[in-house]
Amino acid sequence: MLKFIFMMLFMLSLVGFNMWFLCVGLFILVFMFMFISININMLNMVSMMFGIDLISLNLVLLSGWICGLMFMASVVIYKNNYFGEFFSFILLMLMLFLMLTFISLDFFFFFFFFESSMVPVLFLIVGWGIQPERIQAGIYLIFYTFFASLPMLLGIYFIYYNNYSVSFYILKEFDYLFLYLVMVVVFLIKMPMYLVHLWLPKAHVEASVSGSMILAGVMLKLGGYGLIRTLKFVYLINEKFEMNLFWMILSLLGAVYMSLICFRQIDMKSLIACSSVVHMSFVIGGLMTMNSLGVYGSVIMMVGHGLCSSGLFVLVNLMYERLSSRSMMINKGLLTIFPSLSFCWALFLFCNMASPPSLNLAGEIMLMISIGSWSCMMMVVLGLVSFLSAGYSLFIFMFSQHGKLVLGMYSVFSISSREFLLLFLHWLPLNLLILNLDYFLL
Repeated sequence: MLKFIFMMLFMLSLVGFNMWFLCVGLFILVFMFMFISININMLNMVSMMFGIDLISLNLVLLSGWICGLMFMASVVIYKNNYFGEFFSFILLMLMLFLMLTFISLDFFFFFFFFESSMVPVLFLIVGWGIQPERIQAGIYLIFYTFFASLPMLLGIYFIYYNNYSVSFYILKEFDYLFLYLVMVVVFLIKMPMYLVHLWLPKAHVEASVSGSMILAGVMLKLGGYGLIRTLKFVYLINEKFEMNLFWMILSLLGAVYMSLICFRQIDMKSLIACSSVVHMSFVIGGLMTMNSLGVYGSVIMMVGHGLCSSGLFVLVNLMYERLSSRSMMINKGLLTIFPSLSFCWALFLFCNMASPPSLNLAGEIMLMISIGSWSCMMMVVLGLVSFLSAGYSLFIFMFSQHGKLVLGMYSVFSISSREFLLLFLHWLPLNLLILNLDYFLL
C-alpha cells in the first residue's frame, strides 16, 4: 500500500502544474488500483497498519474517480485564477485522506483520517462557495460531525483497554450499550440519517460544484463503510435491545418524509441533496439487517449513488453557470435551447429513480429483498419510497426542461466537449458496472 500513498504524496509536489496533468495522475492511480490482484477471502497488500479488501477497494476506486472528475468540473476556478494552486492542493489532500481512511486496518487511524477528511471539505465549502451562508453551512458540518465523533474516540480507548488492540480483524464482541451508541451514532450522522440530516442540504446548497461532488460522491459513503466495520463486533447489543430495528424504522419513515419534502423544493441543488438522504436511508436499512445481501446491496447502492448524484450536481452547475440561478422558476424550457443536455438530464434522472441498467437498480433490489426478508411490513414503506423517488425525479425533469423560457434570458453559451466528457465519465461506470456484479457480491 505504501507505493500508492507515496504516489499521492509526490503528486502534492505538482500542484503548480496544469490541472489536466493532476487529473490524469488521479486516473492513473485509479487504474493502478483496478489492476492489482486481489484475493476476495482475505486482506491484501498488508503493510504497517494498511491493507485492502473488496469493500475498501471499491470505495477507493470511487474516491479516485470522483476526485479526478472534480478537476474537470472546476475549470472556471483555473480560468479566473481563483486560488487555483491552493484548490489543487486541497483536492489532493482530500484524496489522500480518503484513501488512507479506506485502507486503514486500525480503528484509531480510521478515526484520525476520517476526521481529517472534514478539513479539506470545509475549505471547499467556505473558500469556494458563493453565498454568504456558506460560513453557517461550514459550522453545521463541523459541529454535527465533531460532536458525535468525540464520544467515538472514548469508545476506541475503551476497546483498547479491554482488547489490547483496535484492529478491525481481531476485535472481540462487546455487549455494552454505551459502546454501541458511541460507535454507531457517529456514522449514522455521517450518512446522514433522518433527524440528523440538516447539515447535508445546507452544505450542498452553499458548496461549489466540486464540494457538492465530493460530499455526495464519497463523504456520505464514509458513514456506510464505518457501519460495515463497526456492526460486526457490537451485534450482541442488537440481540439484547433490538437497537437496529429502531434505526431501520426511523430511517425508512424518514425516507418517506424526505421524499415528500423533495416535491416542495425550488432550488435544484437542494432537491438532489434531499434525494441523497432518501438513498442513504435505504443503505442504513440494508446494513441494519446485518445479513450478507444487505451488505452487498449497500455497497452497490453507495457506489451507484456516488456516481449518479455527483453527475446530477454537475448538471445543475452547468445550468447555474449559464443562467446564474438554480431556481426552478428560472430554469424552465431548457429543452428548446439545450436538447442534448436534456438527454443527459433524462439519463441521470432515470438512474436516480433506479431504472435499468444502472447500479442503483441492482442495489435497490438487493436492499428490498434484504429488508423485506427481515420484516414483511417494511415492504409497504419500501414500495412507497421507490414510487416517490420516481415522482420527484420526473418532477425536476418536467419542471426544468419543459415550459416557457424566462424572458430575461437573452443569450447563453453552448455546452463544451469537456462538459459532455465529464457527464459521460459519470454515466459510463454507473451503467457498465452492472455487467460485472459478481465483483461486488463475492
